[in-house]
Amino acid sequence: METFESLVRAEFTPKTTYLNTASNGLLPARAVAALHEAAVLRAEGRPLTPLHEDTEACRAAYARLAGVPVTRVALGASVAAHTGVIAASLPAGAEVLTAEDDFTSVLNPFHVRGDLKVRAVPLERLAESVRPGTALVAVSAAQSADGRVADLAALREAARTHGARTYVDHSQSAGWLPTDAGADDFSAAVSFKWLLGPHGAAFLVVPEDFGGLSPVLSGWVAGERPWDSCYGPVAELARSARRFDLTHALFTYAGLRRSLELVEEIGVPAIAAHDLALADRFRAGLAALGHRPVPAPGSAIVSVPGLGSRQPALADAGIQVSDRAGNLRASFHLYNTAADVDRLLTALSA
Repeated sequence: METFESLVRAEFTPKTTYLNTASNGLLPARAVAALHEAAVLRAEGRPLTPLHEDTEACRAAYARLAGVPVTRVALGASVAAHTGVIAASLPAGAEVLTAEDDFTSVLNPFHVRGDLKVRAVPLERLAESVRPGTALVAVSAAQSADGRVADLAALREAARTHGARTYVDHSQSAGWLPTDAGADDFSAAVSFKWLLGPHGAAFLVVPEDFGGLSPVLSGWVAGERPWDSCYGPVAELARSARRFDLTHALFTYAGLRRSLELVEEIGVPAIAAHDLALADRFRAGLAALGHRPVPAPGSAIVSVPGLGSRQPALADAGIQVSDRAGNLRASFHLYNTAADVDRLLTALSA
């Protein structure tokens, strides 16, 4: 039986100390091979049937990871596009409650409407700030800038109390933080961070009754019979969340299918234990050096105020991290080791 260690070492061969999954996850070897096979298939003019099968396999895999029926999952290209569909469904004057300085893709489509009341509060006050008349609360499960994890249980309870809906972006958490997408009205996630996939795919989870959304971005793939929906208006939209699909990036799903298979093989609980142990090791090392990271207990992302300017020198030394809002951001995933953490700490102590 393959162990966590053997599975990971067979799939990843980083040439740097890569601590930047919050920007992009590394591709496993099986995904790289699948991408190559997809390119050869296209180059040789063979039928694309296997790539369409990959697409549906990804939909099903994400549904399992998110804990929802596959009929609730739509496929798109970005969280911003999914947010735009939700924003378009709101009546003029509706109040949208957001967290201050959340990732732009979760926020901007509500702002550009121009006729919505968008209110931002500190993440820690989000649940207590839901009030009568709040139509929607939109938030990232884990903050991109600093890794703080939203109290989704409290937020959902407050939303139920006041009749508001919830929209959660799992882009920085899906793959290491167990996801209960069924507890929210809407949720989304990109594929290229902790889910280890290529760019170009994003998932949207909607209610079984679609939650009042209109498929304003849909094309032929959103038809109940896509190949009969290529010309003229779509005669019958898909009876599932597939009615919100955007045209599928077939190469992306070919690679992503294998990445999601790896995540499922190892299991999110095992990945979470590994990632969080490394993050805690880094926090302890920072404390020993006299640095205080942004408080984000239970997060695989660690952000250190005042150290963002060290990012270029660290990159020159072969250590990949991010500079976000002046903070040094390190993020840990299954391919990282304690030695990676210690190398970063040693570099920071110099």
